[in-house]
Amino acid sequence: VAGVPGMVGGMLRHLRSLRRMKRDNGWIETLLEEAYNERMHLLTFLKLAEPGWFMRLMVLGAQGVFFNGFFLSYLISPRTCHRFVGYLEEEAVITYTRAIKDIETGKLPDWEKLDAPEIAVQYWNMPEGQRKMRDLLLYVRADEAKHRE
Repeated sequence: VAGVPGMVGGMLRHLRSLRRMKRDNGWIETLLEEAYNERMHLLTFLKLAEPGWFMRLMVLGAQGVFFNGFFLSYLISPRTCHRFVGYLEEEAVITYTRAIKDIETGKLPDWEKLDAPEIAVQYWNMPEGQRKMRDLLLYVRADEAKHRE
């Protein structure tokens, strides 16, 4: 569901721009880029753990409910929705920071040796020698920090 806010915001701003016949000053592109980036996070982590049919069904349901709720909320108060997403992104940064610290302190020994999936290496242009799970989490955390702005 992390990709939903950017898609909803980008779509509604796009339609508003068309109705008003005015430019949007870059918001549409920014929000759609954020949605794409969140999708890449999902696709990357899916390479690490293949979900079963039940989990896929749960994601589909959650996405449907969240999309519609966020859509209606964005129509009422875009500013509140952006602030809400900022809080979610801050929590994501905290979570990734905790995971990175756990890797560094040896609490996740399997993750220390785990290579980043090829999709991540390509998307973030991860350099040789910096393609482990810790490195991936650093990239994802940086993305989330940018999204909270």
